[in-house]
Amino acid sequence: MTSKNDRFLRALRREPVDCTPVWLMRQAGRYLPEYRATRAKAGSFMGLATNPELACEVTLQPLERFDLDAAILFSDILTIPDAMGLGLSFAEGEGPRFARPVRNASDVAKLAVPDMETELRYVMDAVRLIRRELGGRVPLIGFSGSPWTLACYMIEGGGSDNFSRIKAMAFSEPALLHRLLSIVTDAVIAYLSAQRAAGAQALQVFDTWGGVLAPHHYREFSLPYLARIARELARGEGSERTPLIVFGKGNAPYLEELSDCGAEAVGVDWLVSLGEARRRTGGKVALQGNLDPATLYASPESIRAEARRALDSYAEVAGSRFGHVFNLGHGMSPDMDPAHVGVLVDAVHEFSRAAT
Repeated sequence: MTSKNDRFLRALRREPVDCTPVWLMRQAGRYLPEYRATRAKAGSFMGLATNPELACEVTLQPLERFDLDAAILFSDILTIPDAMGLGLSFAEGEGPRFARPVRNASDVAKLAVPDMETELRYVMDAVRLIRRELGGRVPLIGFSGSPWTLACYMIEGGGSDNFSRIKAMAFSEPALLHRLLSIVTDAVIAYLSAQRAAGAQALQVFDTWGGVLAPHHYREFSLPYLARIARELARGEGSERTPLIVFGKGNAPYLEELSDCGAEAVGVDWLVSLGEARRRTGGKVALQGNLDPATLYASPESIRAEARRALDSYAEVAGSRFGHVFNLGHGMSPDMDPAHVGVLVDAVHEFSRAAT
């Protein structure tokens, strides 16, 4: 089933569109009262994420409020290490924690790629259900964390201020870290492939913590594994190809290399202008981004002005609006005003339609 609104997929293929498509990272989340109600019904975050019916419900909620051009699967990037047996939990106000973090060679040796239709069946069932319930209204995005980002959580045992454990391993035991990253990359490829088979029409890899690495370590421990995913993940051909978006916070120093990694699109944060990103990538890939999320705390007039600024920055270098997917430079926050999200989405369509 093709999507009635396919401008998101067309933009990722760098084809002409009637206006710039827009979706937002964490568009299904705690800033929506209806999400909070469903989350309360689920009893816990993992209760919500592992229930395909409820995951479908919250995935569709923002589409009922806003004229978004894509839906993104409601899940979490840590589903893979959880399925590897690390014991994921979420404490209120503390973020994710693993009961059994990976700290040594013995821990790495215990890891294996999960079976996608048993340990992670709840994710695939959610993809199938969401795709059916969308009825072709807009495309569905599946996603995974990057190997480096997943390894950060697996080794640190949760979030971190300084990533001391994984960085110590990178310096002192690089071969061990590469073994871990290789296994995780196998799992990410299998996971994204299974989401595609279940119905995801585009795929995004979140390299959330790639930006904490020194350049030589980024090129050793993050970039090669992103390129391997792009190279080995079967995605089809031509108009039926499932596009891959690689997004990373702090990835501006590596835009040229990311544009050569084999992905169809590169997502960028707000620390580089879209015009500069387009100039440096030379039109090899579509670009996604990159409004500073804090803009949504501003007045509607400021939101509209900043949306126009981002759109114009891209178009002035590219010579058109084509090949750009509008997004935030990172995700939504729980205290954002839904009305401001509506202002942003409508402004993106209005300004880009008038100029296309």
